[in-house]
Amino acid sequence: MTLDRRRLLRTGLTLTTAGAAALALGATASAAPTGRVPTDPRVTHRLRLPNATRTATAVARPAAEPERLRLQKALGSTDLQPTGLYLPPGTAVDVRVASGPAPTLVVGAPATHPDAAYSTPRTYTLAAGTTTVTDPGGGMLYLKLTGDGELAVVHFGPSTVLAPYFLLGQTSETTFQQQLDERVTAPLAELVSPYAIVTVTRESLLRFRSEDHGTLMDTFEAIIRSHADASGMDATGPVHGRGPVPFHLVESPRMPPGAGAYATHGFTAYPAGYMDRLISVEGLHDRGWGVWHELGHQHQQFPYKPGATTEVTCNIYALAIQRRFGLPSNLTVPDATGADVYDQAFAKLGTPGLDFLSAFNLMQKLAQYQQLTLAYGEDFWPRVHRLVRAEKPDGGSYDDNALRFHHLMTLTSRVSGHDLRGFYRTWGMTVDPRTDAALDPLALPAPPVDPATLREPRRTS
Repeated sequence: MTLDRRRLLRTGLTLTTAGAAALALGATASAAPTGRVPTDPRVTHRLRLPNATRTATAVARPAAEPERLRLQKALGSTDLQPTGLYLPPGTAVDVRVASGPAPTLVVGAPATHPDAAYSTPRTYTLAAGTTTVTDPGGGMLYLKLTGDGELAVVHFGPSTVLAPYFLLGQTSETTFQQQLDERVTAPLAELVSPYAIVTVTRESLLRFRSEDHGTLMDTFEAIIRSHADASGMDATGPVHGRGPVPFHLVESPRMPPGAGAYATHGFTAYPAGYMDRLISVEGLHDRGWGVWHELGHQHQQFPYKPGATTEVTCNIYALAIQRRFGLPSNLTVPDATGADVYDQAFAKLGTPGLDFLSAFNLMQKLAQYQQLTLAYGEDFWPRVHRLVRAEKPDGGSYDDNALRFHHLMTLTSRVSGHDLRGFYRTWGMTVDPRTDAALDPLALPAPPVDPATLREPRRTS
């Protein structure tokens, strides 16, 4: 089935243009609809469209770092609230806090500046009244405000430049196309929805200007909603809600050696060659594994994530997207011999001296995690996430892999209700004495079906 730019049928959603009514974001076809804009006022109020008067409203919300700790994640997302304004390098601007608490001004989207010296955003303290700011690098302007729903209204002087700025639910496609033609001074442009800030070059957006940007941002919302669901963010308690903190995705002129894209605290970054999957509806929906993967890094929980699985478990969320979007699993892609990832892994499982760390590649390791989903259902990893948030196990130092393997085995055994030590041994993992001490008293039964024997159906074409 080809992808209609106005209807993402594979998601079970009807995705319309930006000015249309509410819809179910990231839901399956049988799910009850929810509103497009979250009900949390700390989310809703920050989505206010800047205009030619250069006025922006910031809403106080929890900071990204406390949110990371609440959710027990390895990486946090962003504190930045976009203004839709660009400040040219070396240009003075008067910034007036007209009402509410004084936010912090941030100049520059992370990792976007052509000069690596300005890759890190710069912060400026504002006060009630007017503050004059000059930044040598220039860049997109953002506000940061920590609190619980307080509003700050900030006016920017005319030396700032209006950038092309699409706000889901407020900017029509016609208006945005006019902005792309008229706002030629700002080198960057932004697409914003409740949980996504996408900062790319105007040049890249012009290459993909024929996209329906409402549908594009709906797709980002569906992806991030899916990641939240895969993380067990079901609002059943204070630690299990999504919170209002969004995710920042940027086009970057520089990549670390060997990286096609990357994730870190505050943002995920993609090169210009990735734009066909970042700002194309079809690419993001059908071929966006790399984007889903990087956003997955910002959902991974630290206590049971050994270093050897950092590039593995972020794909638990990507697999969940494929199921939600009705796409075939990447674990069933055949190689030149016709063998898929499961075939490759099964050829090694249970062999004498098998070592999980060295015997399997990243996708084969992912098959092990997927087998637990196959054995215990799609709510298995969400339940693990909720247990970790409830108990907050100590993940130890960054390089204490043995402790995090121990947590992996004990947490998954407890959530499954079965003793999974045999499953992990089959995959060549060493069971720590601490794991025996934790699981022996529980006397959990062995799984009725060995998860190590499970696989997804082979592709038929």
